[in-house]
Amino acid sequence: MTAQLLNGQALSQTIREEIKQQAARLIEQGTRPGLAVVIVGDDPASHVYVNSKHKACLELGFYSEVHRLAEQTSQEELLDLVGRLNAQATIHGILVQLPLPSHIDEKAVIDAIAVEKDVDGFHPVSVGNMVLGDESLLPCTPAGIMEMLKRNDIPIAGKHAVVIGRSNIVGKPISLLLQREHATVTMCHSRTQHIEELSRMADILVVAIGKAHFVNRSFIKPGAVVIDVGMNRLENGKLVGDVDTDDVKELCSWITPVPRGVGPMTITMLMSNTLKSAERFHRLAKALAQA
Repeated sequence: MTAQLLNGQALSQTIREEIKQQAARLIEQGTRPGLAVVIVGDDPASHVYVNSKHKACLELGFYSEVHRLAEQTSQEELLDLVGRLNAQATIHGILVQLPLPSHIDEKAVIDAIAVEKDVDGFHPVSVGNMVLGDESLLPCTPAGIMEMLKRNDIPIAGKHAVVIGRSNIVGKPISLLLQREHATVTMCHSRTQHIEELSRMADILVVAIGKAHFVNRSFIKPGAVVIDVGMNRLENGKLVGDVDTDDVKELCSWITPVPRGVGPMTITMLMSNTLKSAERFHRLAKALAQA
């Protein structure tokens, strides 16, 4: 058995075409989805991500603003900008690129974003709604993983999922979303004992720890679906995931490649969240006009 690839690049293009068509209909009704991205400092990787988000907006017909702030920008200045974007009618989504410089409190900035425009899904209210199963904008990478599973008709209900990594960005939210779809979830992390044994119980294994080739065939149950969220650059410049794909591909039923796996889906789900937010604002404006 050789694993089938969960091609995030191809699926991303399919979903983006759907978003483009939905956005065009919304624009015809008078609302253009708008995304504001804020970046503080000169981190090269962050600038690459921001440019990709801006490009995606333009391709889909969205309105896009990029605010590039100097490294020495104060927290007060950043919060003032977030406040103005909260009030700006043409902006339906706000994303502050992380990480921020050390003198800025990331939590304070995330908390300041209006929950209705929290397209990253990091606001405490968004997280609380996700935990409860109520309507909310979901964190983009976990939402992208769920789309990959569902659109490839991979069963989730009743399956045992193991998540390696407990970050607020991926590990915790993907465990909640898998539970929402009736999987039984085990979370593993740096202090988990017998991690290989636990991983071998997984029908669905999600790995998001940022350690190149941490997972090898000794972690894999034959037939498992493996979702590799990792993106690590080796000394030779090659990009690899947290899973040693060559070592495990004969055991898995499905596996995400690195690159062109989970990564492309993250920006696509950001675009999806921005569209959902714009549609919500449009419905509210229409209801107020008719009142």
